[in-house]
Amino acid sequence: MIYGMYLSAAGVMANSHRQDVIANNLANAETTGFKRALSMVRQRAPESRESGRFDLSNPALDAIGGGIFLSPTQVDHSQGALESYDSPLSLAITGKGYFAVRDGDRLRLTRNGNFTLGARGELVMSDGTGRKVLDVRQRPIRIDVNELKQIAVGDDGTITKNGEFIAQIGVFDVPDQRQLVPAGGTLMAVDEAAIARVINPSVQSGYVELANVDPAIELTQLMEAQRQLEANANMIRYQDQTLGRLVNDVGKIG
Repeated sequence: MIYGMYLSAAGVMANSHRQDVIANNLANAETTGFKRALSMVRQRAPESRESGRFDLSNPALDAIGGGIFLSPTQVDHSQGALESYDSPLSLAITGKGYFAVRDGDRLRLTRNGNFTLGARGELVMSDGTGRKVLDVRQRPIRIDVNELKQIAVGDDGTITKNGEFIAQIGVFDVPDQRQLVPAGGTLMAVDEAAIARVINPSVQSGYVELANVDPAIELTQLMEAQRQLEANANMIRYQDQTLGRLVNDVGKIG
């Protein structure tokens, strides 16, 4: 393959992926507890350096570089803004930590604290999935539906009824946030052995954490990715046209 086409094709693929990631961020700008994804790219070294075969080195091509390649997508775990909700079971964590929910037989972490009571009085996510919210011992939490008006949630996640202890919502964290893998929606998959309970969490009742997506920033990055994709696509077309003239026109002259 012609070297210039190879570089341009890599640019098209990388920026196409960037567009997909940014579009997903924009689609979830109103999703409670959503954490924006960051599409990462890296500069690729020239082929002579990538392969270690310096006998293939070409000073002219090496000076151009090797183009850009995709790197693993990362997640921005920064704090989102808080919005008030008229429910004591709507919770937001300020600072570090994640709520734990049971997704089938797997434990997942999330910053989405928009909770409600299920049919059996279990504290669940209000997204219709029925995922159960776990306490500090990773057990489901049960609350009498008829006593909801008497329920209060303290700053440490302690749930009480008229001052009487019921349960404490579990807030957990991991040593390295790169261990968290997006698992759909606002859920994060993690090795259960890696999580640890946050001893002094900061939980606010009557609030939820909004997505940490700034639509203005995402739209700006989307337009930038679109321009770069088009530029690389145009370069492929120009090189193809040049190659066509070389084969058809110059060949006739010869």
